Amino acid sequence: MPTAKAAILKKFNEPLEVGQYPLPDKLEPGAMLVTTEMAGICGTDVHLWRGELPIQLPVILGHETVGRINTAGLDIATDWTGQSLAPGDRITWNSAVSCGRCFYCAEKHVPTRCPERRAYGIGYPCDQAPHFLGGYAEVHYLREGTTVFKLPDELPTESVIGAGCALITAIHGVERTGIAEGDLVVVQGAGPVGIAALAVARDAGASKIIVIGAPTHRLEMAKRFGADYVLDLSELDKPKDRIDAVRDLTGGYGADVVLECVGRPVAIGEGMEMCRDGGKYLILGHYCDAGPVEWNPHVVTRKQLQVFGSWSSEPRHLKSTIDFLAANRERFPFHEMVTHRFKLEEANEALQTTADWLSAKSVIVP
Repeated sequence: MPTAKAAILKKFNEPLEVGQYPLPDKLEPGAMLVTTEMAGICGTDVHLWRGELPIQLPVILGHETVGRINTAGLDIATDWTGQSLAPGDRITWNSAVSCGRCFYCAEKHVPTRCPERRAYGIGYPCDQAPHFLGGYAEVHYLREGTTVFKLPDELPTESVIGAGCALITAIHGVERTGIAEGDLVVVQGAGPVGIAALAVARDAGASKIIVIGAPTHRLEMAKRFGADYVLDLSELDKPKDRIDAVRDLTGGYGADVVLECVGRPVAIGEGMEMCRDGGKYLILGHYCDAGPVEWNPHVVTRKQLQVFGSWSSEPRHLKSTIDFLAANRERFPFHEMVTHRFKLEEANEALQTTADWLSAKSVIVP
């Protein structure tokens, strides 16, 4: 029976193991088998590896993937936008599928909170057929209902994976928060989500954007994406110093909007203090549970803040992402985010490189 390789997370905080599973001998109606072209290493993968989200093991990580259609099940003729599909087409897809019928999907139109929603690379154990339900593998099985998007020939795979889930997450978050023309914006974090939030904020009309983060190579990337000012955590290592620096750069008032893209709880209280009175604060970087933090709710009332949370994304955000990338390739060079490439057998090195902030974006090329 033909097989394919995958890098498998069997125990938290232990190295992934490269193994093989049998390829499916037939596809379910509406399913696809895709040959993996490139898979991104997301910061969430590092959190999952460390056991910071309760998921069932073993699992094939990877929820940022581009591939080419190998075989398709019955009734798949077009992608989510109506473009025709055929074997060999290069596609990407939403990592999660919602039911479309429940209270949150049908009544409240918040499908990201669907109780039946499960994500590739996170919510499917791989010891059960069809096994290949994550990106760190030679092939990827797409279940019925997956929202698939055919990629335009002129859009490089590196742009899609360089943007990863960060850009769709940022588009969703900024949509919920809103950024008005001329707003002063602070982005906490210079990783992939922070860079993506910077691009979305700039495109939305922000007049001044301050990015706070480290290390230097990430701050240089932030400048490449249009940051007006960058604040280096290694130079401003105390919260008060960073808050004072933001106030100095915003006329003493603070920012209209602060976007948290760090994923570390200690950033929350600090970020709220960076908002002007009547400003907005978005918590975007906490997909996994990194633990609690003490903060004073009086800050919210005293400053009359609007505080938002945003979780993952919907199919329409992936369409917006593809359109955004196609229209802004030179202005926002997400393809340049792909700085480190690894073979499937080097998945552990790829994860560690991401965990150590050594790359802008690490990817696996099976």
